[in-house]
Amino acid sequence: MNRLKEKFVKEVRPALQKHLKLANPMAVPQIKKIVINVGVGKTLKDPKFLDAIINDLKTIAGQMPVKTMARKSIAGFKIRENQVVGVTVTLRGQRMYDFLDKLINSAMPRIRDFRGVSPKSFDGRGNYHIGVREQLVFPEVSEESIDHVFGFEISIVTNAGNDEKGRELLKSLGFPFSE
Repeated sequence: MNRLKEKFVKEVRPALQKHLKLANPMAVPQIKKIVINVGVGKTLKDPKFLDAIINDLKTIAGQMPVKTMARKSIAGFKIRENQVVGVTVTLRGQRMYDFLDKLINSAMPRIRDFRGVSPKSFDGRGNYHIGVREQLVFPEVSEESIDHVFGFEISIVTNAGNDEKGRELLKSLGFPFSE
């Protein structure tokens, strides 16, 4: 079992149950999935960049990403129907906890001038969203193999129901929120 999952089961769940005054341990909020999304707007001209993004995202997430296609043509953005506009990965279970552990303990400390993540990036239902400016913060990606630097969004989806419960869950898992 992953150390973050083990920490959740043995320490975090009982502590949250007591803190939130919940009778049933199954009512304690938990992370359901993590979605990593990359918009590839600038790289539409060169398919090599798209392949590089897919390979880097596969290395970071440990799972093959899925291409997101445009549903309809938009002339102002120079997008045609069924053209690739993004790449996304949905992580659940063991891979989700592995990625979250890597994000908290390896990637975030490598961010330049890092003082913690904003506690205001919740969506009202307990889900948390982070923007990462470059993939170089992850230790699997080496600077020598980089063709194209890209940013991506990480959405941590919980079943908390509100922001306070979601914040308590992530804080107890070791998320470095700024004060």
